[in-house]
Amino acid sequence: MRRPLAALIAASLAPAALSAQLRATHVPNTDAVRKAIQAAEAEAHRNGWNVSIAVVDAAGELLGFLRLDGAPPSSVAVSQAKARSAARFRRPTQAMDSALAAGRTAFLVLPDAMPVAGGVPIVINGEYVGAVGVSGATAAQDAQVAAAGAAVITP
Repeated sequence: MRRPLAALIAASLAPAALSAQLRATHVPNTDAVRKAIQAAEAEAHRNGWNVSIAVVDAAGELLGFLRLDGAPPSSVAVSQAKARSAARFRRPTQAMDSALAAGRTAFLVLPDAMPVAGGVPIVINGEYVGAVGVSGATAAQDAQVAAAGAAVITP
């Protein structure tokens, strides 16, 4: 006995079927984004570094941004690229930097890969929910500021 097409569609759209098919992805809310930027900004100020700070969701889409006074114009795009790369590749950009230094030149041609330290993923309960990217100081300093921002986003 064949089921009518409408019945098949309705069954596939039932809440139980949808919950099994879709996995909810958490996105840092506005308060979390503000806290991350404030923590990163505080770390940069503490050390006298003029940087740009970007916070993105798991897809690498911009949620928040701050360019500190004196940060170079190039730091705007670079901070966002570092954040996007850390979010999409689900690893700190330092890991890509290290791999590139070890000869893994493939990172130079991967879309959205920014193999320079300064992008740090935001992980909550094992789920990658976004990233913080920083640019304007040295790569190690950028990474330090990004880590300070990512660390304050908690469940």
